[in-house]
Amino acid sequence: MTRLTDDQLIELLSLTRDADSVELKLTIPLSEQRETVRALGIDPLGAQVRLVHFFDTPELALQDAGVVVRARRVAGKGDDSVVKLRPVVPEHMPTSLREVPGFVVEVDAAPGGFVCSGTYKGIPRKAGVRDVALGAAPLRKLFSKEQRAFYAAHAPEGIGLDDLTHLGPLFVLKIKGNPEGIDRRIVTELWLYPDGSRILELSTKCAPGEALQVAAETRAFLAERGVDLEGEQQLKTRTALEFFAPQPV
Repeated sequence: MTRLTDDQLIELLSLTRDADSVELKLTIPLSEQRETVRALGIDPLGAQVRLVHFFDTPELALQDAGVVVRARRVAGKGDDSVVKLRPVVPEHMPTSLREVPGFVVEVDAAPGGFVCSGTYKGIPRKAGVRDVALGAAPLRKLFSKEQRAFYAAHAPEGIGLDDLTHLGPLFVLKIKGNPEGIDRRIVTELWLYPDGSRILELSTKCAPGEALQVAAETRAFLAERGVDLEGEQQLKTRTALEFFAPQPV
């Protein structure tokens, strides 16, 4: 896996300076997933079950425009909805938007690459995710007025929320824990695709000013436990969208 170039590192530092948080991610090759779970002492019985629903056009016009529309059903927690835009430049986002509690600018960094996203998260009040998935309620009911305005400002012209196609759902297991040997919470997500394939991702969040130190410490911890740090990185959302899209992309 290619390391960041000097120019990429400079850009990353510039983005993190004005971001709200940083999430460091690593996907594990299929052949190494079982050993990774064992090496980190991950207990699958502690997993939280999630159903993730995506919405896009059959041609994935939103993905091409850098917009993600997603809704989740989370066991024990309820539903949530998200409109995400990426990439973004933190300093270019309106101050009024940055001050909204449900809006977060976050840098996702993985070996060889990174992206900064603006995410508008909300709790559906007028319909449930299951109702929308079953066609009993329109998609727009899952989003607040502010989320809908954010979507309209960045989605391709002429594509409303209710024009989107339901893609999914995807079954996801999420486990949070503090593995022995590192004083930091590591999140494990297992994304299970209907064809039997799966993506295992390890991640940890930190404050922007801590990103480089946390990255070095986490990398050293994982390397000591034999975790593969050089495997090809996989994109969970892109893989899901392209799997469910009814048209060739």
